Amino acid sequence: MRFVYLAFAFLLTIGLIIVFDTRKVLPAPLGRLLSPQHGIWQNAEPSDAGFNEDLLLPDLQDKVDVYFDERLVPHVFARNETDLYYVQGYLHAKFRLWQMEFQTHAAAGRLSEILGEGPEGRILEYDRSMRRLGMVYAAERSVEEADKTPESKAQYEAYTKGVNAWITQLKESQLPIEYKLLGYSPEQWSPLKTALFLKYMSFDLAGGEDDLEFTNARDFFSKQDFEKLYPYLSDSLKPIQPNTPESPYPASAAMDLRRPADADSLYFRFPAGSDSITKLPPYQPNPENGSNNWAVGGTKTRSGRPILCNDPHLGLNLPSLWFEMQLSCPAFSAYGATFPGSPNVIIGFNEDISFGFTNAGRDVKDYYEIEFQDETKNAYRFNNEWLPTSKRVEIIRIKGKPDLLDTVAYTAIGPVMYDNNYRNSEKNVSNLAVRWQAHEPSNDGLTFYGLNHAKSYSDGVKAIRNLHCPGQNCLIASRNGDYGIWQQGTFPAKWRRQGDFVMPGTDSAYFWKGTIPETENPHLENPSRGYVSSANQLSADTSYPYYTGNVFPVYRGFMVNRFLDTANNLSPQDMMAMQTSNYVIKAELSRDILTRLPVEKLDDRLKKYFEFYQKWNNKADPGEPGSTVFHLWWRELEQKIWKDEFSRANVPLPWPGEYVLIESLHKDSAYAWIDDVSTPEKETLEDDLLASLKTAADSLDKLSAQNNLDWEKAKDTKIRHLLRVIDPFSRLHLPIGGGKGIINATGPDHGPSWRMIVAMTDGIEAYGVYPGGQSGNPGSRYYDDFVDHWVTGKYYRLWMMKAGEEADDRVKWTMHFRKA
Repeated sequence: MRFVYLAFAFLLTIGLIIVFDTRKVLPAPLGRLLSPQHGIWQNAEPSDAGFNEDLLLPDLQDKVDVYFDERLVPHVFARNETDLYYVQGYLHAKFRLWQMEFQTHAAAGRLSEILGEGPEGRILEYDRSMRRLGMVYAAERSVEEADKTPESKAQYEAYTKGVNAWITQLKESQLPIEYKLLGYSPEQWSPLKTALFLKYMSFDLAGGEDDLEFTNARDFFSKQDFEKLYPYLSDSLKPIQPNTPESPYPASAAMDLRRPADADSLYFRFPAGSDSITKLPPYQPNPENGSNNWAVGGTKTRSGRPILCNDPHLGLNLPSLWFEMQLSCPAFSAYGATFPGSPNVIIGFNEDISFGFTNAGRDVKDYYEIEFQDETKNAYRFNNEWLPTSKRVEIIRIKGKPDLLDTVAYTAIGPVMYDNNYRNSEKNVSNLAVRWQAHEPSNDGLTFYGLNHAKSYSDGVKAIRNLHCPGQNCLIASRNGDYGIWQQGTFPAKWRRQGDFVMPGTDSAYFWKGTIPETENPHLENPSRGYVSSANQLSADTSYPYYTGNVFPVYRGFMVNRFLDTANNLSPQDMMAMQTSNYVIKAELSRDILTRLPVEKLDDRLKKYFEFYQKWNNKADPGEPGSTVFHLWWRELEQKIWKDEFSRANVPLPWPGEYVLIESLHKDSAYAWIDDVSTPEKETLEDDLLASLKTAADSLDKLSAQNNLDWEKAKDTKIRHLLRVIDPFSRLHLPIGGGKGIINATGPDHGPSWRMIVAMTDGIEAYGVYPGGQSGNPGSRYYDDFVDHWVTGKYYRLWMMKAGEEADDRVKWTMHFRKA
């Protein structure tokens, strides 16, 4: 019997060894994960953890002191810029290393290395799309360009050394928990990784387009219907720069913008009825990526000085995209939101100016159909001759599988994203090269270096001239009273509708005609109306001589301007109320439409929901069932009116803009699209209103049964961990209002990622908050400690620490950096 027990113990031991050392259960060996010395237990940070430290590090030139306040915001004081950026890199890595590297892996198309090919190959498909888009190629060109400027080269190299100083001394027990769970270790940082991160922001903000979907729509609809469904000018538009005698548009374009002579036969073919595109990129940037920003001049404020406000709308993730920080050295002192992975303050202020950004939304990415000479793809037809391609072999490493080699042909237009090896149609092969402004050599990071150093409004305007892609609405306000907004970027000069559809790539007639001169980009400075603003709307109306694109939101910009047109004697607290406003202008503008509902035909169930809507105050506040009724009802009305025609295409089509249905029904109550073409009857608007409310009521019944009818519960905002599958590392079911088309643009997983208000008074009065925390460690109390403030619309006072305040009560911990 003793031998039986011995054999059982032996087999149990072997079994436990296999279980705890295998990677078949989890990506990392279970034994390593549970090890008391090295495993996940080491990531649990004590609630009273301190951050005092004396550090001896290589590559420093002089001493650097870092003072942390109670929110773990570091105030960095260095004696030179090189040390300042070195310590910024070190601190970013100390608190956010895994996030930094994961985002650059995503930009480079390297997620398959750590996550495998994914369900149904989706992660591998994502990686291939990023490689074929040329993300690494674009980043390499940016590094080459940055190296030409001594200030840029020095800051990126110093930042890189600081990151690597943290990585080099990192013990296994200190590895961020995500590395342990996924079973891999960090690489050394490099300037290329910083460039990749900045290119990923270009992708997120200027990498979206609807060219393939719009090509399908052109092939399916008549020209008349297309223009009705996809107008590029809204009646509700309040452009960023109005065309007035005070701020006139250019009288004419600086170049010939006549469209090619054969455009009607080759490009404008309504409907073409050709084999349409069935496969779109596996990942597209969120179409709601945008922001609000505005600045009011001293004539409208209590202090007599400008107030600048900014809230960029991006994905809601943990760890947060942003890391709050102060950077100080003899040359400048700046405070604000930084990007872990890149030097400088990105959105913030110094002692003389404040600066913020919203996405310009301009179309700087177009597709061209290429004709190869043969299957080798060694040459392509261009201007009646065969030109050679270059080839780039993308080696995609896949966890647990052999590498995938993907050869991408490059033309004078750009990389051929779609071909026979990466198809975008189930029927035919289309060779589509992508022309993207982000591929061009640029040193966009020099923008933030300049803004951090700026001493005046004119210095700020000079700094933003370095921003080429993504195009942004750059807002600057100064302590001396000057303020303004510039739509800055390198924008192609286009004729009307150029780039809305796939263009012929066999000759130069369809190429961009050049770039718009910077001085002709829309801008507004110190206007008599007393404010400037942007909310991603169209920057100029149709009297502007250049075509700016086809899809822009209007309602947030409409509300911002409506408020500021009449507001006076403004304080930072007034700006807080405005930034967190949940008023739904879309509901106000559509109320006369929805109240045409034939009430006499409602049963008791529908009457209940209609009464919720009737009593509603047009605010998407928590606790408002009327907001839920409106949003679901309007969604179903759009489906009812358009889906019957759209579903016949059997290919992806772009949905009309947020304002199209309201404005169409106001112009024509007998709007032709009201009728359902799939039924023999001719439906009226009243029929569609009743049918759509009935459909919405089914969803409303389910929400009501779950006690989720109030708007914040129906919307269900969540801040997910970047891996998306670890709910304990996420913040779910947040009780916050707002939504699409609302100044507080908080959706289910997207919204204001950093709210900032800066009054340009002496000493600067600034406030801010972001939905996260300073630490990237889920085991730290500083991982998500700002979230509750953000949800309730509260702000933190931002402290621009000055030399001599080291003994201030707001200083909780100190790190002293000295040269090893």
